Parts: sequence; C-alpha cells; structure tokens
Amino acid sequence: MLRFVVRRLLQVIPTLLILSLLLFAWLRSLPGGPAGALLGDKATPESIAALNRTLGLDQPIPIQYLQYLGRAVTGDFGASLVSGDPVLTELGRALPATVELSVTALLLAVLAGIPLGYLAARYRGRPWDNVTILGTLVGVAVPVFFLGYVLKQVFAVELGWFPPSGRQAVGIDATDVTGFAILDGVLTREFDASWDAIMHLVLPAVALATIPLAVIVRITRASVLDVLESDFVRTANAKGLAPGTVRGRHVLRNALLPVSTTIGLQTGLLLAGAVLTETVFNWGGIGTLIAEGIERRDYPRLQAVVLLGALVYVLVNLLVDLSYAIIDPRVRLR
Repeated sequence: MLRFVVRRLLQVIPTLLILSLLLFAWLRSLPGGPAGALLGDKATPESIAALNRTLGLDQPIPIQYLQYLGRAVTGDFGASLVSGDPVLTELGRALPATVELSVTALLLAVLAGIPLGYLAARYRGRPWDNVTILGTLVGVAVPVFFLGYVLKQVFAVELGWFPPSGRQAVGIDATDVTGFAILDGVLTREFDASWDAIMHLVLPAVALATIPLAVIVRITRASVLDVLESDFVRTANAKGLAPGTVRGRHVLRNALLPVSTTIGLQTGLLLAGAVLTETVFNWGGIGTLIAEGIERRDYPRLQAVVLLGALVYVLVNLLVDLSYAIIDPRVRLR
C-alpha cells in the first residue's frame, strides 16, 4: 500500500508538468492579451507593446515558459496582473472560502445522496423510486447558475430566510484566524459570527450540491440494484441472516465502490460549479479569481489556479483509490 501511494504521488510531477506546458501555450494562443485588458480604452499599439515588454510577454513563448518553470520550482508563481499581489497570496485569501463551500456541498450530496439512492433501489418501481428518479433528472438538467438565482430570489429576497450574497454580514465584527468563517467563529467564541456564516453558506451550498447529489443518487441506486442480484446476497438471505445485516454488510458495503469513484469525480468537478455559484452569490473564493482572471487575461493567476485544481483532483482520486481498500479488503490482496 505504501509503494502504491508513493508511486501515485510521484505521478503528480509529470502530470502537473505536462498540464503547465499545455496551459501556458493555450493561454497565450487566446485572442487579445493582458496588456489590452489592463489598458482598456486607452490601449494603443505603442502602449500595448510597452506593457508587454514590462511584463516580459514580448519574449518567445519557450523562453517565457522556462522562466516561469524556474520560478515555479521555487514556489514563485508570479504576481497577479490585476492586483499586483503574489498569486499564492491571492490563493491563500480565496482558498478557504471555496473549500468551505465545496466541502459543505459535497457533504450535503453524499449524506443525502447515498440514503436516497439506497431507498430508491430498495423500493424499486414504487412511487418513492419514481419520485427520486424524476428529482435526479431535474437536478442534473437545471444549470447551477439558474438554480442559484432562483434560490436567492425565493429564499433570500421574497421570504427573507437567508442572506442573498457574501460570506458574512457587513456589520459582523468577526476575527479572522484561519480564513474559514465558521471555524474562526468557533475558535474565537464569536458564535454569532459562526451562525451568520452558516446562514450565508446555506443557499450557495445547496445550489452547488444539486448536480453531485443527483449523480450520487443515480449511481447508488444502480449499484445497489446490481448487488441485490448477486449470488452472495441470495445466499445470505437463504441462510436466514437478519435483513439489517444483509443490507448493511453485504448490499450497501459492496455497492459503495462505484459510488466512491463517483464522489471522487464529482469532487473534482465542484471547482467548475464553484465558478458560477460564487459569481451568483458574490462568494469571493477561487471561482471569483478564475472569473476575473479570464476577463482580464491574468495569466499568472489562471495558471496557478488551474494547477491547484489539478493537484486537488489527483489527490482526491488517490484518496478514492485508498478508500477501495477500506470498503473491500479484497482490493488490498490484489
């Protein structure tokens, strides 16, 4: 198992290297450039050329890439062309917001999706199963940004149950310790700040969790139905084992392998959904950095964010592979 983990971690290096090369070339092939976006209406060919020389964008792309790679190895991913701050500093400020939102959305999707999918399979063909299937179809079909606007309009504007945007109310005097608003309120015993952060988190987390929830429900249902037809389940029932034992030890545990894979894939896709969700709710996380970076052609920011997303995706899938050994001990033998 240790050799497997080390081998997978070593694979991260060529993966990030190839991705950085493709990303570097692709960003610089896009029409326009950061100079034109930064200068705006004042842009002239002379001013654009001067700013490109200042930013080092007038050099050949291979030279630019080698210089970027040399700085990246030392942990220097450059400064944002928009704010002027180091990219890692920007990521450090924005990452807690996205992690807080993504983890909450994933927990909602997993804690609700697995039971709903299992119950749909157990009551196959009954009204509960039909309602669940219909709900998952709607959940997958409705775009995240549209659902976000609907939730905000209904529950924030009309009903007033939740705040419409932001991570915390403007008047909250909260102490920033870790960047995680809920955790900071608990650590500093500012429980009013924690509660306010939770209320702000509900609507964006529900909007972001909708698609992963629908996918997990459908995969769980299909996996449970497949396991229910297995010989070992029929044998367990024939032996007279308690129904709860059969459902817990034999059915649900064996059905979790494909569900675990799905959860890992959905975790990686949450970053894409976070861009739209954070924009709708003015969340101020990584998604906001991506949206602003694309609009302003902020190469250093986009490169760092995409590489960070790739690293998270690889590590999450490593954890998924390790979970196989926990769910099914036979995997460890292979």
